[in-house]
Amino acid sequence: MHDLKHSLTHGPRNYQDALAEEIRSSAARLLAEDIGTGDITAELIPVDQWAKARVVTREAAVLCGSAWVDELFRQLDSRVGLHWLAFDGEQLQAGQTFLELEGPARSLLTGERAALNLLQTLSATATSTRAYVELIEASGVRLLDTRKTLPGMRLAQKYAVSCGGGHNHRFGLWDAFLIKENHIAACGGIDAAVKQAREIKPEAPVEVEVESLDELDQALAAGADIIMLDNFSLEQLRDAVKRTQGRATLEASGNVDASTLEAIAATGVDCISSGALTKDVKAIDLSLRIIETRAN
Repeated sequence: MHDLKHSLTHGPRNYQDALAEEIRSSAARLLAEDIGTGDITAELIPVDQWAKARVVTREAAVLCGSAWVDELFRQLDSRVGLHWLAFDGEQLQAGQTFLELEGPARSLLTGERAALNLLQTLSATATSTRAYVELIEASGVRLLDTRKTLPGMRLAQKYAVSCGGGHNHRFGLWDAFLIKENHIAACGGIDAAVKQAREIKPEAPVEVEVESLDELDQALAAGADIIMLDNFSLEQLRDAVKRTQGRATLEASGNVDASTLEAIAATGVDCISSGALTKDVKAIDLSLRIIETRAN
């Protein structure tokens, strides 16, 4: 299974360029939606007031989103200085200060909510991913994300999954085939769909979603690179592994959560995908507090 960096490197944009573009555009978008025509509350503060602040997590978390916050304050006010005490992918403990800021008080408070929104969401994705990864780490099975991401945050959340130790599934509709039930019906069968995919984009991975062992056999005969076993029972998963014998990568999907993950991994599949990593996130509880002020 290819990861995000592979997908973007072999797609229309280079990974680093795409990530930089995403960071710039999302920072601008978040500032625009929060500030609008101006932060009228910040205008209560003297324009020459300088402040120091720190950001603390109230719960354990895996940090993610520092580059987005750097860019947000760069666009808002380049006079704001940021000192990171932890880095993306690091485990934070409850009560830990992980970021210190210094600059115009107005700017610190204007950027506060947008910065925390980014950090709390991306850190939540990284944290949930890390918890899942730790459950199956010993098995060697790879944990994959899906396209079930928050609207407008696809690349950011997939980056967060990688910070949590997970792997990226396809980025979008352009970098890999995922032939599902409706595609199969419209194409006239699994074999016809796979053959057509090979003709359209020979270099792209071809994955087929199957709902039965009979469909698994059809996908294997058609030469699919990856086969998604949709909502298979544990017994069916074990049977699928025996039938496949390494001829294709097997991905288990459906009914995946913390209570089922280990048992699924034990069946011998190659990877497990879960939309919960990105769509069911609970924001991390973060707080920004001003700790010192002075006239500048």
